Amino acid sequence: MDSSSESSSMTQGLRIVRLVADREKWGRRLLGVSQLASELDMEQSRVSRLTRELCDLGLLERVERGPFRTGPRFFTLAASLNTGWVREARTELEALVAALGLRCRVSVRDGFRVILLRSSTNDVLPGSFVKPGMVTPVWCTGSGRALLWDHGQATIEDLLSDVNFIGVGGPGAAHSPAEVCELMERDRPRGFVVAAEEFEHGIYELAVPVRNLEGTILASLSVLGARAEIEPRAKDIAKALTEAAERLGSCDSSTRDNAAKKGVPS
Repeated sequence: MDSSSESSSMTQGLRIVRLVADREKWGRRLLGVSQLASELDMEQSRVSRLTRELCDLGLLERVERGPFRTGPRFFTLAASLNTGWVREARTELEALVAALGLRCRVSVRDGFRVILLRSSTNDVLPGSFVKPGMVTPVWCTGSGRALLWDHGQATIEDLLSDVNFIGVGGPGAAHSPAEVCELMERDRPRGFVVAAEEFEHGIYELAVPVRNLEGTILASLSVLGARAEIEPRAKDIAKALTEAAERLGSCDSSTRDNAAKKGVPS
């Protein structure tokens, strides 16, 4: 499976969902396939295929070949972003920026992809490609490998069995499931991931998993910088990240406890 084409399809699909949601939000005329293709400067056949898949996923809906609307799954996902730990992540990211002076991110996993949920303000510059929804590989990013923390060798090999490693990542990137497992075994004893130029040349990423009180991994929390910014104070950075991750995990459990008291499904 070509992960780059998968990322491209996901990006284009998200563009379609965003356009449909924006037009519906502002009460503008809803669009069909040809109009969406024109607005997004995409091939009509590709828009047709992607909208079918988005409807199958419940992110969009269409009645009798009419215009597209946001589907029920879209609202479920939107509601999930209001959970306590995601809401509090922005504050934690900015506190880490103030304390460490490094770019910070919160990410989640979707198969062999990592999806960026939130990033610190110093990580989003004019023209930057770093935006919520950005997709990166799980095997050659610090955030991604932190999300694999509880996975054993067999699970990692199965997850990455169809991945195309060729030409993906920086000079320190793994090129096989076995190499990913070796990196994980190297990092586990010290309790945090350090991805040295695994995704981008010259960039080091230190990451830890975010767990709820039951121990389930919800996300990863990471910081990025140059080698000189990360290596000399790796233990101090990891301590600050771990403490922030524990606070976020506690927020998740608090949200579910409050929902249970009110009789609301979490």
